[in-house]
Amino acid sequence: MSVTEDIEALVEEFDFLGDWEERYRYLIELGQALPALAPHERNEQTKVKGCVSQVWLVLERGADGRLRLRGDSDAHIVKGLVALLTRLYDGRSPEEARAIDPRDVLARIGLSEHLSPQRSNGLASMVARIQSDAQS
Repeated sequence: MSVTEDIEALVEEFDFLGDWEERYRYLIELGQALPALAPHERNEQTKVKGCVSQVWLVLERGADGRLRLRGDSDAHIVKGLVALLTRLYDGRSPEEARAIDPRDVLARIGLSEHLSPQRSNGLASMVARIQSDAQS
């Protein structure tokens, strides 16, 4: 799927849900479905600075040059945000990753207006880390 198709699918999934309680539950479910990071991957190098919760992101490049993103958090909603970012960035080329505007995606699914300032700041830190690592 293209980036645009994936974003549209994500928007449709959230549009299908009714109220914000349902959307938060779905976000938590997305986080629970993330594969666990190995214990050795939860370290200071993979930890995202600027997040109130503990967040770890592992961004690697596959043999095909595409990005492979995995992550985890100790907070349910934040782990759901990690899952959303994984859907947006995993399997993308670095060029595709640079073109993604996750803030626009979150606005389209209505999450940006419902995140606390701390979670918004943490999300910005996660995105900055992904964008920076994608450049390397």
